[in-house]
Amino acid sequence: MRILLLILLGAGATLLPLAAQQQPSPRQEALATITQERAKAIVGFLADDALQGREAGQAGSRIAARYLASELQEAGISPLYADGYLQPFEACARERQQPARRWQVHPDSVARLKQLPAHRSLQMANVLGVIPGQRDDEYVVVGAHFDHLGTDPSLQADNIYNGADDNASGVSAALQIARAFAASGQKPLRTVVIAFWDGEELGLLGSEAFLQSCPFAKDIKAYLNFDMIGRNNREDRPRHVVYFYTAAHPAFGEWLRSDITRYGLRLEPDYRAWDRPVGGSDNASFARRDIPIIWYHTDGHPDYHQPSDHADRLNWEKLTDITRAAFLNAWNLANEAEY
Repeated sequence: MRILLLILLGAGATLLPLAAQQQPSPRQEALATITQERAKAIVGFLADDALQGREAGQAGSRIAARYLASELQEAGISPLYADGYLQPFEACARERQQPARRWQVHPDSVARLKQLPAHRSLQMANVLGVIPGQRDDEYVVVGAHFDHLGTDPSLQADNIYNGADDNASGVSAALQIARAFAASGQKPLRTVVIAFWDGEELGLLGSEAFLQSCPFAKDIKAYLNFDMIGRNNREDRPRHVVYFYTAAHPAFGEWLRSDITRYGLRLEPDYRAWDRPVGGSDNASFARRDIPIIWYHTDGHPDYHQPSDHADRLNWEKLTDITRAAFLNAWNLANEAEY
């Protein structure tokens, strides 16, 4: 034993650095907190019949918002704004028999609609948390919408649109990533905003309302989006995931390729670089403002926007590995000097 120790010391090794090298890094410790069990708990709550499909502006959506706020608080993540985790906003639209009846959230549009003899109005709220960074003038946003389609009393048998994949799956990823950053114990280079959007199903209303009033919108360096990340588009491709990202930032694609190998993630991505990713989900609100985006999506399936979008149909292994891959993306977005 003494001879072996002398050989090690002679080679320049010491016991203390060797032990230190075996300690997991803050990123590795954070990654280990992302589990299937947490995903099942979050999706199980949001997609339960008791939330009545989380329709924007209705009771189930308000319950979901308060649940997410309590989860951020329990994880030690502060609200973005001083008045709390909820960011209330109003959406208005023309009476539903009238043309051009899209919901609007811009204050000028809302004011004009309120002058009509008849108009529609909904009160909604985003849920916003923040992980302060070393730089207070650079931000990264991680987000997913939590609203869905509510109920249809005229439907026979199952009349609740539970929205397990759309988008309780994405919310579970954003919430686990928030917890992982908190668990790392390391202050990121950039400030990370955790955002849960209301009103996406009505036209990306929550993310639009956020950006229209955001005092640091011009300082957002990237947005990471989740929308439907828990299902198999084809049962013979259980590891399939679509990875949209802004084409002007090829590093986004390189990160995922490297991390799949390094961390043994069981994913087979369809890499889709896009000049300006303005379709599909809340990523559009950011891309229209030329903010770089990454968006995870697992493609359509027969239960899309159907009452049959239930939690027991999710691929939990894939959802968890997507969440781990996305956390590594978020870590890079928050800490890499350039991309």
